Amino acid sequence: MARTTPQVCSDLDEQPLYLRVATELLGELRDGTIAPGERLPAERRLAQHFAVSRETVRQALEILRRDGLVATDQRGSHAALPGAPVKVPSSLVFPVGFRPVQPGVVNRTTANWELPPPEHAESLGLDPTRPTLVHRYESAGVDGGDVRSAVTSFSAVALAEVEQLGRYREPTDSTVSAQFRRAYDWMRKAGLTLHHRDSIRRLVGAHSVQVTRYVHDQHDRPLEITDLVVDARQDVLVYEFTLPSAC
Repeated sequence: MARTTPQVCSDLDEQPLYLRVATELLGELRDGTIAPGERLPAERRLAQHFAVSRETVRQALEILRRDGLVATDQRGSHAALPGAPVKVPSSLVFPVGFRPVQPGVVNRTTANWELPPPEHAESLGLDPTRPTLVHRYESAGVDGGDVRSAVTSFSAVALAEVEQLGRYREPTDSTVSAQFRRAYDWMRKAGLTLHHRDSIRRLVGAHSVQVTRYVHDQHDRPLEITDLVVDARQDVLVYEFTLPSAC
C-alpha cells in the first residue's frame, strides 16, 4: 500500500493549524531531529513547542499516525519513519570547523565560566562585565601546522533553556575538558529551532580567515556565537548544504 505524506507545498498560511503542525513535525522526523523509533515528547510538551493547544497536537499526530509516520503503543507515540536519520550536515557541527579525530591531528576542547569577548557580549545581549560559558576549541597537526581555533560564547537563553549547558552555570576555578559536539542536538531537544548565519572575512595582516557563526532560535533569541580562525595557507574549510526539494 502506498504511503502518503502531508502536503507541504501549499501556502502554510492557508493550511489548518493542525496540518501546519503535522508538516513541521514531519520535517523533524525527516531531518533526524527525532530518530526512527524514538519516543515523541508528551502532547503537553509538543503543544508548548509549537505554541498550540493539545487538541491541535492530537489532530496533527493523527495525520502522521494514519500515514504510518508515527506509531502509538502503551509507551506512547514514537517515530516510525523508515530508514536511518539523516546526519547533520558538517556545516552544522559544533563548533563550526570541528575536525573528527584522525591520525596526525590533535584536538583540544575546554569550557570555562569567564567574561565573553566584547563583540560576543554585544551580539548576544550580554553584560560585558558578567561571566558566561565560553567554549574553546583548538586543532593542529602533530607537527604544529594546519592550525585552527574557535571561541564560542553562549547566551543567557541557551544556559537557561538547555539543561546540558545549564550545568555549567556555576563558576569554576579552572578550565575543564568539554565535549560539546552534541550542543546543537541539545538545543533541538530543548524545543529550540536553530537558525544560523555565517560570515567569512580575511584577517588584515595575516594569512588567516575568520568564520563567525551566529545562532538564534525561532523567536530570534540569540543562542551562541563562534569565531573560528583558519590558516588559509595550510587549511581547507568545507561547507555542506541541505536544500529543500522542489515540489
